[in-house]
Amino acid sequence: MSAFPDVPQIVYEGPDSKNPLAFRWYNPDEVVEGQTMRDHFRFSVAYWHTFRGTGADPFGPGTMVRPWEDGSDSVDNAIRRARVAFEFMEKLGAPFYAFHDRDLAPEGKSLADTNKNLDAVVRVLKEEQQRTGIQLLWGTANLFANPRYVHGASTSCNADAFAYAAAQVKKCLEVTLELGGSNYVFWGGREGYQNLYNTDMRRELDHMARFMHLAVDYARSIGFHGQFLIEPKPKEPTKHQYDFDAAACINFLRAYDLLDAFKLNLETNHATLAGHTMMHELEYAGMQGALGSIDANTGDLLLGWDTDQFPTDYYLTTQCMLSILKFGGLAPGGVNFDAKVRRESFEPVDLFHAHIGGMDAFARGLKIAAAIRADGELQSLLTKRYASWDEGIGADIEAGKADFQTLERYMLAKGEITPNASGRQEMLENLINRYL
Repeated sequence: MSAFPDVPQIVYEGPDSKNPLAFRWYNPDEVVEGQTMRDHFRFSVAYWHTFRGTGADPFGPGTMVRPWEDGSDSVDNAIRRARVAFEFMEKLGAPFYAFHDRDLAPEGKSLADTNKNLDAVVRVLKEEQQRTGIQLLWGTANLFANPRYVHGASTSCNADAFAYAAAQVKKCLEVTLELGGSNYVFWGGREGYQNLYNTDMRRELDHMARFMHLAVDYARSIGFHGQFLIEPKPKEPTKHQYDFDAAACINFLRAYDLLDAFKLNLETNHATLAGHTMMHELEYAGMQGALGSIDANTGDLLLGWDTDQFPTDYYLTTQCMLSILKFGGLAPGGVNFDAKVRRESFEPVDLFHAHIGGMDAFARGLKIAAAIRADGELQSLLTKRYASWDEGIGADIEAGKADFQTLERYMLAKGEITPNASGRQEMLENLINRYL
């Protein structure tokens, strides 16, 4: 029996369509800059928000109407939910999904029971993947929800919490491999501190690095050669998380000799919580060769927390795609909708509306970004702005041919710098507006 009997297969109908259950911009087979939209985006549905979200908030219980749920935390209910998830993704036309281990199956009375529960659901996921062709973009372990991780997981002051987390990640790596996952993500939900008076920061960071080395070593030993990702986030739930932003993560990876194994999974809402734009985070990760994947969402700038809304702003998606195209794309990563429908949008069909809007917004952003790149005007202006570095003293500095003595002689002879040119910020903003 269908969980979505009134929802047809979602198809592309073009920009003039007024059908809310159709794509206006996302045409999976359309080729842009030599790749289909399907391959550019590798769209992924986040299992936790889409199939485990209830609409609960600090002021009230869940509101979501989910007829397939029986209210229990049983394995049978988890299996039924998994089949519903694949019906949803199949109708949507999403080629990938992502999960935390605890999204899939309930914890048991022991670690062995928990693993058994997970295996039962994984068997169903494997069947559904084979039936539909939908693939796993990435897996990750929930190392933040259970009270055992109150002080963190790999950074806990309790060595047993580190050991339990290692056993949990070991199992999740095995499951990710079994399901053919392309990536494995670390999000340090409680890997940080609330108070430095009771925190040995150096020791905690050393432990986190050791944990990640152990994970990489084990993954390679079992034949998992997928991409490892770290997801930056500055705060919430901790006051300060060690994976604060792209720069902090890359510094950590480089300091602990992990940069060869890891790239970053960047999220818009996390970027804004860190005081950055998503474009900033994409540019920083990309220039360091560490852009791996993205969690596509947005936050409400009037609110100070992680609202995980679906992205519908064409300016945002255009900026994202300008950077993603510049750095060669995301594969084997993808665009994962780490986003949830609003508490007030509680009917099952709202899940379709939300994902359609996000997929269309990224498709529109791709087409705009590709047009900007094809015209070349933005790049021409950027090249012109830095022209002084392409010859003369600028080229000598970049080539390592100048020292302070050389530069002093140059300026003593010249007397004053070449006059600065205007940055033309407003003109550039107007230029981008022409494409939207």
